Amino acid sequence: MTAGKGIAHSERFENPALRSGGQLEMIQTWVALPEKDEDADPTFTNYKPDQLPIFTDTGIWMRLIAGDAFGLKSAVKTTSPLFYLHLVLEKDAHFGIPGGYAERGVYIVNGSVIIKGTKYPSGQLLVFSSGVDPVIIAAEQTTLMMLGGEHLGERYIWWNFVSSRRERIEQAKEDWKQGRILLPPTDDKEFIPLPEDRLKIVGSPPPNTLS
Repeated sequence: MTAGKGIAHSERFENPALRSGGQLEMIQTWVALPEKDEDADPTFTNYKPDQLPIFTDTGIWMRLIAGDAFGLKSAVKTTSPLFYLHLVLEKDAHFGIPGGYAERGVYIVNGSVIIKGTKYPSGQLLVFSSGVDPVIIAAEQTTLMMLGGEHLGERYIWWNFVSSRRERIEQAKEDWKQGRILLPPTDDKEFIPLPEDRLKIVGSPPPNTLS
């Protein structure tokens, strides 16, 4: 989904019986748009699993969700250089992180990893300095999300609105109040009012990086 100048979406089960089959695990990832694309028309594209490249090796399963990495390229449309990987490692498997990107990180979904002798548990996001080429060792069966890209400048975030300009956030708030951001046609009976909160800048202070 590309939000652009504004889009509303719904995350619900159409059939409640689908929830009885087990747990649902989901990670939602936001990627900043280049400033020239921030007010583009919103779009949504449903990509099928077979459109996303998969790589396997001993103890390693990897799916490239978006971007370019390790010689693979995803069909998912992006607006800036980046990569986004879903990775499953068996115990003692070794793996690296793609180079050539200014910003890179690894989120440990479950399991744990060892980097330079330090063990990191699930729920942590590890951010690496530019130019560092870490070796990631799975201390047990581990699921990781790897992501990275180029720095696109500072962004402001307020509720679900993100922009490089404070005044654009204020416009989005008013658009939401006035109904100018249309609700999904099959789920438009409930309107969520704006919360009371303060605008904050994203990216300051910067994260502590692993070098």
